[in-house]
Amino acid sequence: MPPARKRPRAYDPARTRAAVLAQFGNVRAAVRTLAPEQLALPTRLGDWTVRELVAHVGMALTAVDRLLDEPEPARQDGRLLDWPFAIAADADAIAGTARRLSAEHPDLDAHLAEVERRFTERLDTRPGARLLPTSAGALPLADYVVTRTVELVVHTDDLNAAVPGLDIPHDRQALAAATRLLADALAVKAPGGSTEVRVPPYAVVQCVEGPRHTRGTPPNVVETDPLTWVRLATGRLTWEDALDGAKVSASGERADLGALLPLLS
Repeated sequence: MPPARKRPRAYDPARTRAAVLAQFGNVRAAVRTLAPEQLALPTRLGDWTVRELVAHVGMALTAVDRLLDEPEPARQDGRLLDWPFAIAADADAIAGTARRLSAEHPDLDAHLAEVERRFTERLDTRPGARLLPTSAGALPLADYVVTRTVELVVHTDDLNAAVPGLDIPHDRQALAAATRLLADALAVKAPGGSTEVRVPPYAVVQCVEGPRHTRGTPPNVVETDPLTWVRLATGRLTWEDALDGAKVSASGERADLGALLPLLS
């Protein structure tokens, strides 16, 4: 008898909203401290400067506003777990918009304040079931807001990597949601039950075809911390470098995830 299909993970909309706003607030507080020379620093995102990256962080919330201005799709035809695999198609347009916004808004704090105000206003007046026409298909607003935790957690880490000593904190709930979404995406990309991927304290998933364990310690185990997992899943860290740096432990012949990563980039 085949194993029962697992229900998709559920996210509480109120907690997700709070997490998004908390992480966005952490970024806003840090941006206020940046001097012009820090805003001009390069980042690990190609030729983007810190200023352009900050403008892109604002886009994590304005994307909701933009999609709500589009006609509502007639029916849902996408899943939350489709999103990580669909965003690469938007990369060129995203980069161009980030550069334009960076040039148009010399006062980045004022810009981010308006972005936050607009995001909060739209969530206050739209139901979570309202469908949005995303690159992953038509998704409920509440599901799309979950994807904003990934954007904010990833780009907070990008900012910290670009500006020595910045150390923007990661909101616990935002990091948890981002970790879980990306772990579940791995299970979609490599379905199976032979390998257990553990990202304590937030996520455990089984993936990769092969013999399925039913009790005790599984024969193939991967374990890492949440931020390392986010970096692996988004291409900020390679599997080989994570192993070499002892950022991940992997045991068993099916515990090599190198060919499956990154999930998005």
